[in-house]
Amino acid sequence: MESVRGDGQTVPASELTGAVRFRPVDRTSVGSFLQAVARPRLFWGDATTAIVAGGTAAMILADGHDRFETVRDGAKELYDGLVVPMGTEHDARPRLFGGFAFHQGHVDPGVEKTWHGYPGARFVLPSIQLTMTAQGAWLTAAATGTDAGARAEAALDEWEDRLTSLPAFEHEGRPGIVAKHPTPSKEGWREQVMAATEKVRCGDLRKVVLAQSLAVDLHRPIDVPSALGRLSETYPDCFRFLFEPAVGGTFFGATPERLVTLEGKNVQTEALAGSTGRGDTQEEDEWLAAELHGSEKDVHEHELVVEAIRDQLAPLAADITTGSRTIRKLDTVQHLQTPIRAELNRDIHVLSLVEALHPTPAVGGLPPDDALRTIRETEAFDRGWYASPIGWLDADGNGTFAVAIRSALAADDTATLFAGAGIVGDSDPDEEYDELQLKYGPMLDELE
Repeated sequence: MESVRGDGQTVPASELTGAVRFRPVDRTSVGSFLQAVARPRLFWGDATTAIVAGGTAAMILADGHDRFETVRDGAKELYDGLVVPMGTEHDARPRLFGGFAFHQGHVDPGVEKTWHGYPGARFVLPSIQLTMTAQGAWLTAAATGTDAGARAEAALDEWEDRLTSLPAFEHEGRPGIVAKHPTPSKEGWREQVMAATEKVRCGDLRKVVLAQSLAVDLHRPIDVPSALGRLSETYPDCFRFLFEPAVGGTFFGATPERLVTLEGKNVQTEALAGSTGRGDTQEEDEWLAAELHGSEKDVHEHELVVEAIRDQLAPLAADITTGSRTIRKLDTVQHLQTPIRAELNRDIHVLSLVEALHPTPAVGGLPPDDALRTIRETEAFDRGWYASPIGWLDADGNGTFAVAIRSALAADDTATLFAGAGIVGDSDPDEEYDELQLKYGPMLDELE
């Protein structure tokens, strides 16, 4: 594990000391603040909260099979060394933001240039954080090292002054697409799906999720704050996110899939699997939803996910409740969704739940090890942080993590999109290919 102070010095997390300060402020434009903060910067938004942050007070990096444990231990040591004022507003509390690579044996980002800056695990305590909810807005500043408290106070003073003079946010238009380069091609996809269905029919797998990457050449670089603004308007109930390291591309998107939320001993998660498009009329839309709800193939795929999540939570939970299966309607696609709630049988850190649940069969497959091996052997690109756990955690070990789907990695005048489809024994390659195109929709809409 590496723990990095804001000044770039690498020190053990146990030796990091720091301070946090917060202050209520007037609400401001998320886009203007995002444009004003320096890299590394991030954004996290859900139905109730929008958080924009920049700079690095401290950072935890990890790789390998023990990366979840390493980040968990490093986070505890880091928080133990932070002085946080009594009475800090709950929404303004310091949080570590970040994510993990999909595979534990992440490709070396020095070799795999697409994911340069995105190691096996990376979590940041921002230098400055703006949190906005229906209850108000707060600035939170963090600093580590010498005179941390004074430097955090100075950062609050500086940013409170800057908030009053931020330029109005001006949305830029979409950059436009010059060319698309899918990996694999449609024919290659068909061959991969047929090979996977054969493995399922032979009993080697129950399900595997195969993905395709879509590299696109743009007329000009995308303005990510503008794209996030549009995504927030179109997908207000999704988790909108942006992760942008000091060096490397910008990973952003709007995912409908929660991996887990932990508050005390209360767990929220969900199964999201089985997809169809949206209709051009209300009648067609309802017909498509009814077809999805009654689809033997999609319901089977969905129930595999529900069953697996319950099995993964069972050793940790005193009680698990599964809600009714419903249709989740998004702008371009509809999904089968089942909410799952649990009460833990003991105090557990959110990262322990993340480790237990990742990857769900909605993005990996069953049995998990066999599915992951098939994905590694089949896919001709590195998933990086695509379909991985991304989110935040606080000093109490609570937090929220989503699954990084409906996402893109943008760099200069290019972007790489990702989409996957669950393959079972009776999957049709052409129908699964059509499903990929539906899932590209949210991000392609921001580029074309």
